[in-house]
Amino acid sequence: MSGATASGGDGTGATPGTATGATIWLTGLPSAGKTTIARALAERLRAEGHRTEVLDGDEIREFLSAGLGFSREDRDTNVRRIGFVAELLASNGVKVLVPVIAPYADSREAVRKRHQTEGTAYLEVHVATPVEVCSERDVKGLYARQAQGRLSGLTGVDDPYEEPADPDLRIEAHTETVEDSAARLYALLGERGLV
Repeated sequence: MSGATASGGDGTGATPGTATGATIWLTGLPSAGKTTIARALAERLRAEGHRTEVLDGDEIREFLSAGLGFSREDRDTNVRRIGFVAELLASNGVKVLVPVIAPYADSREAVRKRHQTEGTAYLEVHVATPVEVCSERDVKGLYARQAQGRLSGLTGVDDPYEEPADPDLRIEAHTETVEDSAARLYALLGERGLV
C-alpha cells in the first residue's frame, strides 16, 4: 500500500475495525499467563492503530476496589466493577483486555449479560494453565506463601475456581508460546469482525 493512506469510510481516518470496541475477558488461575498474553495482544493491537486498554486485576484492586477483601461477595463486587468499566470503555470504541482471575461463573455471567444488554462485544477466554504449572511459575509468590501457611483463600488451591464451561476460546498457555497464544486470540477477534 505504498504511498496510500488507510482510511475508513466513516471519515475518521481510522482503518476498518479499529473503531470497534470489545471486552476480551481472560480468566484463569493465578500465574496462568493471563496478563502476559493480554499485554502481548495489546501491543499488536496498538501497533495496528486500535485504541486498547489493559485492565490489570492488581491495579484495579489498588485503585478501584481498594478496601475489598477476598470473600465470595467481595470478589463478585470486584468483578462487576471491572465489568462496568470494561463495558464503558468498549462501548466507546476501545479494545479492553481484562486479565483477572474472576473465579465464579455467576460473576462472569453477570458481566457478559451487561455487555449483551448494552450491545457491546464480549469475549470470554479461559487461560487453562493447570494449577501444578501455575504453582511452579508462582509469579507473585502466592503459591509459596500458601504452602507455608502464610496465605489462605488462594484460588484453585484452597478457594474455588469455576472453569468456564463454554468460553469463546480456551488457551492452554503451558503448551504454547505467548506469541502463539496472542496470535490465536487475535485470530478470534478477526473471526468476530473486531480487527
